[in-house]
Amino acid sequence: MSTSLWQRPILLAAASLAVVTVTACGAQAATHPASAPTGISALAHQSDHCGEGGAGGKGGAPGQPGQPGQPGKPGCLSVQDLPDKPKSELTDLDKARIALSVLTGRVTQADAAKKYKISEKEISTWERQILSGDWLGLLDS
Repeated sequence: MSTSLWQRPILLAAASLAVVTVTACGAQAATHPASAPTGISALAHQSDHCGEGGAGGKGGAPGQPGQPGQPGKPGCLSVQDLPDKPKSELTDLDKARIALSVLTGRVTQADAAKKYKISEKEISTWERQILSGDWLGLLDS
């Protein structure tokens, strides 16, 4: 990729922004329990308990700390929660969100491809670019 001297800082800033955004989206989309099922079974497992709050803690005696509560369940994401845009209007952040939704098993690759009228191979390319750290490749696609 050939760039002139003035374009490099812009590309580096855009790549840095993509890294921060994708990292934040990935952290938000990640499920916390290590023993939780993944992929399609995770969707079936979570459908009954999406976004439930955790159990509250118990108060302690005066002057003593109480027992901590349990964390809530992660919220559910479906293909309807993804951006409602045609493929030509998808931003780089939208592509990252779609790829991370598929990677975390919250949305199937087939459903996302059908919604945006793109091939599953293109979504796989976005996933691979995120996992390999090819942020400029994601920005160019």
